[in-house]
Amino acid sequence: MLNSLSGRFLILTVVFVMLAEILIFVPSIARFREDYLLSRLERAQIASLVLLANDMIDDKLEAELLENAEVLNVVLLRNQVRQLILSSPMPALVDATYDLRAAPAWTLISDALKTLFMRDDRVIRVIGAPVREGGLQIEITMPTGPLRAAMVDYGLRILAMSAVISGFTALLLFLAVRRFLVKPIKGVVAAMSSYATAPEDARRIIEPSAGVRELREAEEALQSMQTQLTGALRQKDRLAQLGGAVAKVSHDLRNILTTAQLFTDRLGSSDDPTVRRMAPKLVNSITRAVNLCESTLAFGKASEPPPALTRVALAPIVNDVVDGERLASGDYDISFAEDVPAGMLIRADGEQLHRVLSNLIRNARQAITASGKPGEIFIHAAETESAWRLSVRDTGPGLPPKAREHLFTAFQGGTRKGGTGLGLTIAAELIRGHGGRLELVETDGAGTEFALVLPKTLVTLEDTA
Repeated sequence: MLNSLSGRFLILTVVFVMLAEILIFVPSIARFREDYLLSRLERAQIASLVLLANDMIDDKLEAELLENAEVLNVVLLRNQVRQLILSSPMPALVDATYDLRAAPAWTLISDALKTLFMRDDRVIRVIGAPVREGGLQIEITMPTGPLRAAMVDYGLRILAMSAVISGFTALLLFLAVRRFLVKPIKGVVAAMSSYATAPEDARRIIEPSAGVRELREAEEALQSMQTQLTGALRQKDRLAQLGGAVAKVSHDLRNILTTAQLFTDRLGSSDDPTVRRMAPKLVNSITRAVNLCESTLAFGKASEPPPALTRVALAPIVNDVVDGERLASGDYDISFAEDVPAGMLIRADGEQLHRVLSNLIRNARQAITASGKPGEIFIHAAETESAWRLSVRDTGPGLPPKAREHLFTAFQGGTRKGGTGLGLTIAAELIRGHGGRLELVETDGAGTEFALVLPKTLVTLEDTA
């Protein structure tokens, strides 16, 4: 229990209340001592008035008066005359003199503590002002034993009362902490444990119910995290299932395309000039489709295969992609412009670069087609001392905000309705495999521009050391 939150609150409450009681005890014990001494001065004054009224009293009555007043001697200053009114034998010399007339609080507290911690009985002189103008000054001598005993008794009563107050306050706080803190925290812990057993079950997501603002904020943050995690797990499951389905489809499609490739090879011997002209492009397209199926199967096992980096001519790859997209656009009014130096050689995997450009230019064509307006796609290539840069710019409507936020995230960064976003995700991954980067340069109502940058330098072991 002591290691629990409520148990520690209980202990701390008792300690703090006791400290507060100690701070209250010190001035209260000083006040008790002052009242005690003033009462003895008042008794002594009353006893002295008896003697003044009849100075013919015997020693027995005088001793009884002193005993009732609990003092040893009484000295009264009246009419500028200092008189010893009552007296008895002194058991010891006067140890200290205390003047209660206009005594400061710190002096009263200090004197009270000294008296409380005295171990032996002493004789003290106390000076005060008589009540009801019974003189100018009154002095008494008295033993400290009864005073200290009364102070100790008062202190013990204060201590007992403080202990009761501390225990009662601590109990109330203990119950309040358990009700408003410990119980909600245990509820959060139970909800977390329940969710951990089946995070894919949305019914186990916590429902914020705490009345304390901070705990409710914690529950809301936990609810948001659990909701996102459950969604991510569901998407992961769907992706895993989709990956398995794609792998099966790619396997069968590869076999179909291989058969189609064999028949397409014979088209090159056709007498029809149009067929003979289109046959190589058809063969290349089927070959790339077969390679894509094989790459998809490889991706299902691990990731995209590493690029086979060689020196390739960029212009033929761009021309091939543009020709395919020009045919795909049909009669739609889309113009293609290329600014690629004919002799530019870059270090890249030709097939993977073809896939990247196909995705970028296809997205640009589809964006223009979806807008219902004529447009243009412009491909520009340039090189610097450190990198090759290839940009694809279109005059489409620009990317929607959701697509910009999750641009390279699969199934979230689709740039058109019904799109999956896989094209840009795959393209970015392929370019990263080349050591380069694919970036969105700009997008607005006037169009969109993507750029891929391929470094000229190769990373060596010395570079990574």
